[in-house]
Order: sequence, then structure tokens, then C-alpha cells
Amino acid sequence: MDTLRYYERIGLIDAVERTATGQRRFTDDHLEWLGTLKCLRDTGMPVEQMCRFAHLVREGDHTIDDRIALLEAHRVAVDERMADLAAKRDYISGKIAYYRDVR
Repeated sequence: MDTLRYYERIGLIDAVERTATGQRRFTDDHLEWLGTLKCLRDTGMPVEQMCRFAHLVREGDHTIDDRIALLEAHRVAVDERMADLAAKRDYISGKIAYYRDVR
């Protein structure tokens, strides 16, 4: 819930209608957008870039090339992190093998 309030406050989520008791009423479009934001955040995209992406989406289809460029740059960063993690995983696997051999 705190994340949703934060995303609303910084403009990542458009205004969400509320019931008379104040509960948010998310549409399917909201849920799809939240899925996109979760994916971007889970893959390490900084909030500033997420805001840039949201701004581009709101600006319309003439920003598609900019969106592609932003997502491609993010994919490169994700690929680099994955390669780094794979190398560290391999190192840990080597340590496990070493300790199994010396016990």
C-alpha cells in the first residue's frame, strides 16, 4: 500500500477512483500498468527512469522511439547484472566444490 501511495504521489500512477469509503478502484488498465511498473522496478530500473517512461507513455505514440531506447538501455543494464550474478554464482559453486573436496 505504501508503494501505491508513493507511486500516486510521484505521478507513476494516474489518479485512481475511490469508493465512498476511500478504497481505490483499480481498472484492468491500472493493473496492467502496475504490472509494468513492478517488472521495471524488480529488474532494477531507478524510479527516475520509471517516471521518464511513464511520462513518455502519457505523451502518446510519437514517443515510441524514445520508449524503445529507454527500454533497450535498461535491458542492457539487466543483462550486465545477470552476467555479473552468473559469474558470482559460478564462483560460489567453485567454493562449494572446493569445500566438499577438503572435508
